[in-house]
Amino acid sequence: MKFSIIYEAQMVDTSRDNEARCFHEIVEQSLLAEAMGFDTVWAVEHTALTQYAHMSAPETFLAFLAGKTTRLGIGHGVVCLPPAMNHPVKVAERIATLDILSKGRVHFGMGKGGTQQEAGTFGYDLGALQPMIDESMYLIPKIMVQDEIEHNGEHIQIPRRPIHPKPYQDPHPPLYMACTRADALTTAGARGIGALVLGFAGPDDIASKNAIYRAAWANRKAADQVGFRPTEHLAALCPALVLDDREKARRIGLRGQRFFVESLGYWYQGGPKPTVEDLSGDEQAAILQQEKAAVVAYLSEEKISIGSEHTGAYEEVADAYGTADDCIRYVQRLFDAGADEILFLFQMGAVPHEAIMETIRNIGTHVIPHFRARQAPVMEQVGAE
Repeated sequence: MKFSIIYEAQMVDTSRDNEARCFHEIVEQSLLAEAMGFDTVWAVEHTALTQYAHMSAPETFLAFLAGKTTRLGIGHGVVCLPPAMNHPVKVAERIATLDILSKGRVHFGMGKGGTQQEAGTFGYDLGALQPMIDESMYLIPKIMVQDEIEHNGEHIQIPRRPIHPKPYQDPHPPLYMACTRADALTTAGARGIGALVLGFAGPDDIASKNAIYRAAWANRKAADQVGFRPTEHLAALCPALVLDDREKARRIGLRGQRFFVESLGYWYQGGPKPTVEDLSGDEQAAILQQEKAAVVAYLSEEKISIGSEHTGAYEEVADAYGTADDCIRYVQRLFDAGADEILFLFQMGAVPHEAIMETIRNIGTHVIPHFRARQAPVMEQVGAE
């Protein structure tokens, strides 16, 4: 059971001062997360998506964070692999250097980005990118393990060269793919790498995707393996806000998730610009329920509902906005659905820094210890066997 945080550097106020404040707050949150027992901090990579994600240089952020921490995992979730955006040689060099300096704490996810807005920034048609991404995905691990690399592919050509340095982890850090659609889960499993499930659909959807991923993993072929370190791992996104005041958590958290998904819809599907309404938790939940049929965002062709399934009955545990007990019950559903890692998403829209810090403390004090205590006897039994 792993507990992590994923960051987009999302913000309502895009002024230069607030943009800088957001990054420094993320660092402060990450340092607290290490102290509270979280396993990894993941950073996305997006370009030119105002408000939705200002995390455009995750390699710089993660290197800075690695230098300030000693135990925390350092996760690229994910590096976008269009060659003009991130050439495979430079990716291999950066990942290896970060792995050395962090003493083996890097987790390396790969993907293509989700919008024409981003692809077009680097001169690409989004629909034509996948063969380039696949070529880079297979090539980068080879660069990290071979003394010299020579590659004459359809999209990438590299004359014979020695590429340095090599990663701290042998043969290389664990590898992952960003997955939203079912066919991406099949690809990740077939290629023998971890799946980062970055969608809002909830435990039932995670269970369905877990089944797809595990089946593909079980039937994978050696010839399809990406890299030289098979990694069976499914991480599930979990938007959350955990406060002592349940109503406050629901009011702020639901508002934040609504902003997040509306801003996603703006850039991914050309929807209206996101809004921030300061309503009660019940009012926000009611609006989200009303909008559900008409207002949806499609992330890589997957239907993602705005808001939660919450109906006012907390025992239904339809999301992780509330108290530590609410969060525990929802996280248990994700683990029961097959998740190996929880990717907590706190930093959404106008969720204030102080609320995120309280959330990290509450999860570190109550949620993580709850699951660690339950996991310990199981691990002892496995060790005895």
